[in-house]
Amino acid sequence: MPNMRADKNPMPMQDPEERIHNFGEVTLGYSEEAAIDEAQRCLHCKNAPCMAGCPVNVPIPDFIERVKAGDADGALAVIRAQNALPAVCGRVCPQETQCESRCVRGIKGESVAIGRLERWAADHATGKAAATAPTEKNGKRAAIVGSGPASLTCAGELASAGWDVTVYEALHTPGGVLMYGIPEFRLPKDLVRSEIDKVRAMGVKIETNTVVGRTVDVEELLRDADAVFLGSGAGLPNFQGIPGESLCGVYSANEFLTRINLMKAYTFPRYDTPIRVDGRAVIIGGGNVAMDAARCARRMGAEVTIVYRRSMQEMPARREEIEHAMEEGVEFRLLTNPTEILGDENGFVKAIRCIRMELGEPDERGRRRPVPVPGSEEDIPAGTVIVAIGNSPNPLLRKTTADLPTDARGRVIADENGRTGMKNVYAGGDAVTGAATVILAMGAGKRAAKAIIEDHP
Repeated sequence: MPNMRADKNPMPMQDPEERIHNFGEVTLGYSEEAAIDEAQRCLHCKNAPCMAGCPVNVPIPDFIERVKAGDADGALAVIRAQNALPAVCGRVCPQETQCESRCVRGIKGESVAIGRLERWAADHATGKAAATAPTEKNGKRAAIVGSGPASLTCAGELASAGWDVTVYEALHTPGGVLMYGIPEFRLPKDLVRSEIDKVRAMGVKIETNTVVGRTVDVEELLRDADAVFLGSGAGLPNFQGIPGESLCGVYSANEFLTRINLMKAYTFPRYDTPIRVDGRAVIIGGGNVAMDAARCARRMGAEVTIVYRRSMQEMPARREEIEHAMEEGVEFRLLTNPTEILGDENGFVKAIRCIRMELGEPDERGRRRPVPVPGSEEDIPAGTVIVAIGNSPNPLLRKTTADLPTDARGRVIADENGRTGMKNVYAGGDAVTGAATVILAMGAGKRAAKAIIEDHP
């Protein structure tokens, strides 16, 4: 008999006053009792509408049935058949706009907490469900560029099909945005390393400190590989082009988060990575990256203000991340747009000049376009400014691969199955779409792997 309570089991978490002083995980996960109780809310719908919202097609009712029985190993085995990174997805996927948004229980109350149950299965399994290398190789070789979620998924799928797979990562540590972009308090790095180790256990080789386009180029990879997958992400930060962006104390969110997450600047001087966060930090932007930067700056001791040119309704960040930021004392200045960053006589940031906005007619995506209100300028004091208005793909692959099709924004052009039109070259994730979500990148990597296998029987 399903549990007919209308609301989800609450997620235990650190108190806001405590967590702003540490980088420990904010959400603490369900107990077995809470997970089983939440699983009992699932109606196990025959047509499973929740699955239609999952980019990697996890059989959601089936894994929840195993959670209901307290069988974490069985639940994880069901998930892993479709999803190579369940512990990651259970923490950072926007389930509220994907699988959970289609849950029938959400019609009269809250949807089943699918993401929290996925996390519980991944965290409580004994390891018996870990993927292993196939017993037979098929003689095919693949080269994967980048080691983020799209690449790791593609690599795992190909390895499961008997391919020899080598991943080439530019940084000294694999994981891509999972390691350098998402903070420890949302996604513990030991957990990411554990998931990557499971991909390695399938026989996937990972070569770090290899910049494709410099150390080796795509044409060279094609000489030794039957197929190349480009999953190099979108790591080139965007700026507004306003005066003052070159002042000391102005960071791209990419640099700021990489210093903190990958290079452990929050432990300085134990790790030799300095970072400057003075007084008040102003974060420009309203997406998940802006929330991550704001919450990191808060933990570094700053008073934090987010400025966003639209209203809360248009803000693209997950509701949960916005709520957590508010709980942690982050101030939101909505309908506010920077026009200039002001510096002192020594070239350091001292304030950011903004203008008030109002919403006008909808733009091409249906969002009401922000329009400046004349005469409404104000200066917000700041010692640090962090620009989090999106990223573009690194132009290196485009510049060093003559036949690679790209669009005006530098994104690789590929069809829905990852085929680029360049023979034996496939692409997916943020390199194709621009910055998006982890699970969408994983879905792209999975589809590309299927296409590679189909094209190389």
